[in-house]
Amino acid sequence: MASSPILRHGHPGRHQAKRIGIGIVFLWFLIGGIAHFTATRLEMTIVPPYIPWPRATVWVSGVFELLGAAGLLHQPTRRPAGFGLFALTIAVTPAHIYMLQRPELFAVPYWALVLRLPLQAALLALIAWSSILRGSQEPLD
Repeated sequence: MASSPILRHGHPGRHQAKRIGIGIVFLWFLIGGIAHFTATRLEMTIVPPYIPWPRATVWVSGVFELLGAAGLLHQPTRRPAGFGLFALTIAVTPAHIYMLQRPELFAVPYWALVLRLPLQAALLALIAWSSILRGSQEPLD
């Protein structure tokens, strides 16, 4: 007797939700990673002054964003990519805090800078849920 898809994979809607979650995280880091190379000067402005080599910092983080995004698409690399993107998201927190501390340097509304930190927490939760936590290694096809 064949087992039901619900018993094998949990709630049927969960699979679709995970697929959407992976898609959102993938697009977030794909677009962000590309921006590190197409808008390098702009990206460099948000690197806090105490971090050396802002251009290299922007390029290296952009490479890791693109590698992480690509890693999400392949089931065997999804979990390691998720860990990497989670760590990278934590690592860029000083840039968000710097922007919040020095809003006069950026052409961004203050409310958007404030909103960025809870959005980052939501992104971390989405990365963990869709790629790191138990069940995230199920095939998405």
